[in-house]
Amino acid sequence: MKSRDAVRAIAGVLLCATGLWLALPGPYRERMFLIDAGGCRLETTLVEKQEGGSQGSVLLFHGISANKKIMSYLAWGFAEQGLRVYVPDLPGHGRTPGPFSPARAEQCGEALLRELLARGVIIADRTILAGHSMGGAIAERIASRVPVAGLIAISPAPMRAAHGVTAEKLLFSNPPILPSHSLVIVGSLELESMRRNAADLAASRSDGTVKYREFPGASHVSILFNRPAIGASQEWSAQILHLPPATALPSHFPLIGALGGFMGIVLIAGPFLRESAGKNKSEEIAAIGAATTMPRLFLEFLAGSVPIVFLLRFWIPLKAIGLFQGDYLASFLLLLGALLVAVHWSCVRSALTSFRGLLVAGFAGAALLLLATAWLDLTFYEAWLTGAKWARFPFLLIVLLPYHLAEETLLGPVEREQKWRRLALALILRLITWGALMGGILFLHSGEILMGLLAVYMAVFNLLQRSAMDIVRNETGSAAATALFGAILLAGFCLVIFPLT
Repeated sequence: MKSRDAVRAIAGVLLCATGLWLALPGPYRERMFLIDAGGCRLETTLVEKQEGGSQGSVLLFHGISANKKIMSYLAWGFAEQGLRVYVPDLPGHGRTPGPFSPARAEQCGEALLRELLARGVIIADRTILAGHSMGGAIAERIASRVPVAGLIAISPAPMRAAHGVTAEKLLFSNPPILPSHSLVIVGSLELESMRRNAADLAASRSDGTVKYREFPGASHVSILFNRPAIGASQEWSAQILHLPPATALPSHFPLIGALGGFMGIVLIAGPFLRESAGKNKSEEIAAIGAATTMPRLFLEFLAGSVPIVFLLRFWIPLKAIGLFQGDYLASFLLLLGALLVAVHWSCVRSALTSFRGLLVAGFAGAALLLLATAWLDLTFYEAWLTGAKWARFPFLLIVLLPYHLAEETLLGPVEREQKWRRLALALILRLITWGALMGGILFLHSGEILMGLLAVYMAVFNLLQRSAMDIVRNETGSAAATALFGAILLAGFCLVIFPLT
């Protein structure tokens, strides 16, 4: 191992060790329950302080493509007040099996509340419903039917076609009147349409029992970790349940540890890939011809993406894959990949070599996927794949291979003096495809809102994945092996973020 790689590997290991130490359990007790309520088997975490009795309860719902783990910081804030916090994985999310639909998530959330009330585990006038994004809308809808002490809706998903939100982008419609004793929270960095719809929701009740707060510098996700927002939630629950003022906010150390450890894994990934792949330049294939210019590449990706988006407006061939809106992305990549492979079949065929490279890339991709998902699952987000997700993995891997094979073949070999230019070219090609997908949402009204909501996370993933793929290509010299490696990572990522249907 080169000295530079050794330094990176050591730094990565130290970051992981420090992150694990910071993320160790604090003064909160967390217990897992599988609760059967109304035909919904919801894995639910109960969060409370290690000492002291219960002063009341909070039922907390996560947003779409999220899970109960990411709600931990907010749950800890309520636990600091002596409240018992019940945080379920909604259907198709986290550890709870599907099928998911917004309507079924609402139905299961209400069934869970009624089950806890029926068992005497919680008391209605000592219980607050809370939720984020989709979970905020679910909490508001349930609280309008089942009387509870109060409601906290954090960045609630819009339920009216207003302020630029069109009908096909709504998870729910026909919003009920906001219950009394409700707090509506948003971040100033959220889309104006989200903020104005939330303000309208708060204004739907004018009897003085509703409060609307907007927090500077908070985005749609970061508001879950925003100390002023958590403090406002504590103040509201203390007011509604007649509790003494909260004396402390949870520490951010576990979050810092989770992010630091993930950066450690990123640092380790480079040396690991270089050591496991090993240089094998004799197998390098310059698959891109001299006649294939950069403008032609851009034109081909654009000319292929646009008609496919039109086609997907009416027919999604991979609907049976059972991923909520992930079937749309998988269908798009399959069709675009198949088209590019057909157009450049002679180049792609010549890249189908190197059995050793395929084995190396398959091992490296699986190892990185398991390492990253295990770390996130331990610290920040339930990323470890369940049995139902693993069952979809082989099929999704095959679906994603044509696109990665075509892309990697057309990019050509990695040249030392051109590696940053090559990475930029790959990211621009993906930006073209993503622009076509977003065009389908904005102009064709496809309703695939997760493509937009997950855009930032997709951008980060694409940067990390493409950087790792360039290392694999440089070390193995095989476009096919690199495509397999990239497809493994993307298949795992899709199964982590898209709910099961």
